Amino acid sequence: MHALVTGGAGFLGSHLVRSLLQRQAQVTIWDNLHTGREKNFLAVRDQIDFHNADIRFTTPENAPTSRFGKFDVIFNLACPASPPHYQKDPVYTWETSVLGIHNMLRLSEMHGAKLLHASTSEVYGDPSVHPQPETYWGNVNTVGIRSCYDEGKRAAESICADYVRFKKQDVRLFRIFNTYGEYMHPDDGRVISNFCVAALKGEAVPVYGDGTQTRSFCYASDLIAGILALSDLPREKYDGPINLGNPSEFTIAELVGVLERVSGKKLAVKHFPLPADDPKVRRPVIERAQKILGWQPQVALEEGLKRTLAYFAGEI
Repeated sequence: MHALVTGGAGFLGSHLVRSLLQRQAQVTIWDNLHTGREKNFLAVRDQIDFHNADIRFTTPENAPTSRFGKFDVIFNLACPASPPHYQKDPVYTWETSVLGIHNMLRLSEMHGAKLLHASTSEVYGDPSVHPQPETYWGNVNTVGIRSCYDEGKRAAESICADYVRFKKQDVRLFRIFNTYGEYMHPDDGRVISNFCVAALKGEAVPVYGDGTQTRSFCYASDLIAGILALSDLPREKYDGPINLGNPSEFTIAELVGVLERVSGKKLAVKHFPLPADDPKVRRPVIERAQKILGWQPQVALEEGLKRTLAYFAGEI
């Protein structure tokens, strides 16, 4: 099997590439290193085919040729995913989500390849339904500071669904809830990386708002197992987007307590104003993933945080 991983130098892309190599797959990475890092795949550099490519402009007609030939499956993970990164250049983010997925859909059509697209829990916005099942259509501010990502991902889901309906393509959507682990950038800007880096530096952990907002944290290896289970699923059994995330829900204030137990340190907290359109609650319903994929998370938050802290200790 020859797999293309767009965004393969990023946090989750790096994990996916390693898992594919363990399956004896041939792997090509396309990444323009906007947020990805070459160091994330240097350990396997001689096993993969890497191209510095921007999927906004990489069409089937001008795509770099892989030494492994045509693609059998495409995993589209290319897009900044943390609010500080995707808000830094919102036009870039929207273009990557919308123009990029169109190019990848055309590429998959040309190669006869299966395509798995990384969507996000952000399609649910600041939800009025809790927890969030795949049938919930969301509550998104179309003109807010997060809309470049939220609406970009929603538009990407729309064209993916149309390629399934009208072009009979094998395209599969998975919605990623908060995920953490090794290969996160120290300046990622999401809560786990912010907390871990602050704890290791002896600084106050930054809490936005009063800390009562909730998140559900999935360890990277669990998330990758879900993606691969979806890829392995017989085509006729796929019937729409699937949530991938950990249904164990924590307030941000509770997360501080968990990190204190894991790090063995008493952590100071510094409060900041809650960002606009920040979701107040976030927890996936994963019944479809359990039933269709036979998947559910295995790594508890405390264990995942131990591993993540150890990784960041070598990064900062």
